[in-house]
Amino acid sequence: MQEDTKTTEETRTPIPETTLSELPAGLQDACKRAGWNTLTPVQKKAIPYLLEGRDIMVQARTGSGKTGAFVLPLLEKLNPALLQCQALVLVPTRELARQVAEEARKLSGDSGINVVEVYGGVGYKGQIDAFRKGAQLVVGTPGRILDHLLKRNLELDNLEVLIFDEADRMLSVGFYPDMREIQRYLPQKDFSAFMFSATYPGIVLRLADEFLNKPEMLSLSGDQVHVAHIAHIMCKVPAMGKERILMRLIELENPSSAIIFSNTKRDVHYIAEVLKNFGYEAEAISSDLTQSKRERVLTRIRKRHLRFLVATDVAARGIDIPDLSHVFLYEPPDDPESYIHRAGRTGRAGASGTVITFADIGQISEMKRIAYRYKIQLIEQEEPKDEEVTKVIEERITALLDAKRRKLDGLQGERIARLLDMAKNLAEDEDGLVQLAMLLDEVYQNSMRLAPAEPEGKAEAQAEPEEKKSKPKRKRSRKPKPKSDIPRDAAPREDKPREKARDDQPKQAASPEEDTDKPRRRRRPRRRRPKSE
Repeated sequence: MQEDTKTTEETRTPIPETTLSELPAGLQDACKRAGWNTLTPVQKKAIPYLLEGRDIMVQARTGSGKTGAFVLPLLEKLNPALLQCQALVLVPTRELARQVAEEARKLSGDSGINVVEVYGGVGYKGQIDAFRKGAQLVVGTPGRILDHLLKRNLELDNLEVLIFDEADRMLSVGFYPDMREIQRYLPQKDFSAFMFSATYPGIVLRLADEFLNKPEMLSLSGDQVHVAHIAHIMCKVPAMGKERILMRLIELENPSSAIIFSNTKRDVHYIAEVLKNFGYEAEAISSDLTQSKRERVLTRIRKRHLRFLVATDVAARGIDIPDLSHVFLYEPPDDPESYIHRAGRTGRAGASGTVITFADIGQISEMKRIAYRYKIQLIEQEEPKDEEVTKVIEERITALLDAKRRKLDGLQGERIARLLDMAKNLAEDEDGLVQLAMLLDEVYQNSMRLAPAEPEGKAEAQAEPEEKKSKPKRKRSRKPKPKSDIPRDAAPREDKPREKARDDQPKQAASPEEDTDKPRRRRRPRRRRPKSE
């Protein structure tokens, strides 16, 4: 027992940063092959943990050197003589799979470690051949990895390391069901697991709980091991057409829920209508909303039937949306202090959040003053381009269709086989291409109406208290009613039974789930009989 306690205390001790000269000789040679002269901050902090095999969550953005932070230590952990998958890296997109594989080949050199990238949209043959030759490091999207596991082209019995790269984006694309299925194929023996993500909202933290063993959090800011709670982003936009940019950002971020703030009631209702026209579950709430409509909106929020709430500052007071991952500001607030209140809606309970503020050329200086006043690290970015959104849409549609294809039964497969020739003919015709695009758009829009699938725990944890409260009420309604306390041989004309029935009547009415019609029909005759005598 003392040894277990000592081990636990040791694992909680932070590991100091490392430098290039402190790395093992083999890793220093790999850095030379890749042209590295020094390590980036994320590499200095994360590499020692990966070499120790301690599960960690690393908060790092694209371009921080995170790929090298998890690929380089793998060279020390993989056995070139064992031609089986020993390390699996899950990524959200095919482009990222190619980038990670290219970086791994550059670092591994002629060490004998084979790297294979697998993703959808290409044939299976080349990937299967690579597996047969032996692949110690496999990089791929969850959907295609699951395909190979189901067909027994890939086995994970010898897995030593599991890595999630850009975990927040994988959940955004909709890969969580596939990741849950992959979990069934993971070995029973111990293995190390590491997660890299730009943000850590509640859904990503729950994903870590499912796959990682008591992970530690590494942040790139300061000496503390913690989550940088809120990412403050200023999106530079033109004065007109902001609603289209908002739709693009929602498609890119794909938040499970969000509040969209605006300074005017007119914009609040306009934005809500735009969201509804795009098929989203959205409602506007402002000071001119009637109490009954406000209660209906609050009920939808509590039941998690509402994905987007559009509101002014005043109207949103007292409204709490649990596990809110995103807050959008349609324009900077009139009062700088309001920014802190708006941003504080997300990044709660140990999770992280994202605040995106639209600012045109005349509002940029105001946002910078707010950032300076409250010591906020403001991230500036341009509005997303259509090409960027289209790539994300392609990945999301591919993941959706792959998931549906895996669930086909024999009869459904036969029905689809009848239409393959028609699909080929449509693809070769200009009008046919438009028809195929219409079908794809319908699949995509139907998927965007609902929040993406996410790790369990949020809805169930919220529902459990309500169930526990409701069950006793149902049990109380099944208890014997006050009339059962009256002896059957007692005369209904006697005063005591009548008084007891009257005393118990308010208790019956206080039970919301009890049917009070039946007791009233039985009591009325008893009240009339004394008058007849």
